[in-house]
Amino acid sequence: MKKKKKKNKIKIKKIIKKSIGKIKKNIKLKISNNKEEIQKRKSSYSAEEKIEIKKIKKQATEKRRYNIKDFVVYPKHGVGKIIAVEKATIGQIDIQFYKIFIEKEKLTLTVPINQQINLRPISTINQINKCVSILKSKPKIKRTMWSRRAQEYDQKINSGKIYELAEVVKDLNKNTDIIADQSYSERQLFEKAYERLKSEFEAVMKTNPDEVQRKMDKALGRNKNLSLEQ
Repeated sequence: MKKKKKKNKIKIKKIIKKSIGKIKKNIKLKISNNKEEIQKRKSSYSAEEKIEIKKIKKQATEKRRYNIKDFVVYPKHGVGKIIAVEKATIGQIDIQFYKIFIEKEKLTLTVPINQQINLRPISTINQINKCVSILKSKPKIKRTMWSRRAQEYDQKINSGKIYELAEVVKDLNKNTDIIADQSYSERQLFEKAYERLKSEFEAVMKTNPDEVQRKMDKALGRNKNLSLEQ
């Protein structure tokens, strides 16, 4: 009987050891799994943080700042020159603004710096060369009513986009000196677009107005005797 009791005790001890061993293994597995999960979460968090940082960097672009004597384009009026950067207090709020002189219209504009989305820098020489290529291309002839076309042309002129301006000049160009070939409203829109484009050519090329006009008229194939003042 005593031997049997001893054997039973030994068996019980072995069973207890095995069960304790299994429990320890399970605990170790859980701990290691938890560690792996925590590490995965950390890496995913860091990846998310990196993505967020990249997004912030891309979004945090400062608005362009212009200086005195810089040329800019205000879509509804064309090329202007910044003559001053001033401050004013309106309703207890300090506001900075540009003073822009539009020489062609003898007009001075006041544009708050926080509204400079309405401004753009003058074109590059490459963009001017692209405009010359547009002027040399064939005009697009539309069969729609003139009133609708006139509205489209006016929108393009006031868009502030130099390529659209060049397209209006090209489409409304009549390479002839006969005024009857062009209606009064056509001529008005053409002159407006032509002068607007010419002023930007002058600002970019930094040359005299006569030289710019010769370059534009040559691209348009206009007669030598043709003048906008007719």
